[in-house]
Amino acid sequence: MSNESTPPRPRRKSRSLAQDLVAELTRQIREGQIKCGEKLPTESEIMEAHGVSRTVVREAISRLQASGTVETRHGIGTFVLDSSTPCGFRIDPATIVTLRDVMAILELRVSLEVECAGLAARRRSAEQLAAMRAALDTFNRAGHASDAVAGDFQFHLQIALATGNRYFTDIMSHFGTSIIPRTRLDSAHIAHADQQQYQERLSREHEQIYEAIARQDADAARAAMRLHLTNSRERLRMVHEEAETLQGGSVPA
Repeated sequence: MSNESTPPRPRRKSRSLAQDLVAELTRQIREGQIKCGEKLPTESEIMEAHGVSRTVVREAISRLQASGTVETRHGIGTFVLDSSTPCGFRIDPATIVTLRDVMAILELRVSLEVECAGLAARRRSAEQLAAMRAALDTFNRAGHASDAVAGDFQFHLQIALATGNRYFTDIMSHFGTSIIPRTRLDSAHIAHADQQQYQERLSREHEQIYEAIARQDADAARAAMRLHLTNSRERLRMVHEEAETLQGGSVPA
């Protein structure tokens, strides 16, 4: 027998762990261990059962939402959907891969989330405002990019929930964290800023949205959301133009 010790395995990335968790939960649903209409275990229960972080669990749930396998009902839990239910509108988040794709999603988000913010400002409850605050605090305290993405997405999702219109929430849940540019691109590099400066800039933009919703100022909330999303799109547009210039107009679409 060889006395050579086996080198330690490299630590797996959270995205790979999330995919493994998606596969396992999908298997449990397919085999009937978790039946249609039943509620998934809580985040804490999944974390304990599979030995993964909360970030991994949330990423896996977002992917299951995007695939139409589950839906999350605010304040109640995440439930398995009937797989025989016909699917209508579908955009596969996995297809959002190029710079141009991300810019197109931001353009869609402007048309959707600006009105979300205005409605949320008028309709939000104290509890919903507290949920937005908690998501922002998670984003602001994030020590890792994946935690920042989770907090960022939760903030925008909580705004959609506060509209009281489930279709806004359905669309946001369908895309999951894929709507956040940092899941596809190094946004700090694109913005020509270090990570801390970039995070601080996003925090200021988020706080302006939050404060307008807290004041129940619908016009200010719309304006703050539009500024936030168009700033992101403008940063991407500039780097897209730079890339076109460097590559003689040949940028992957």
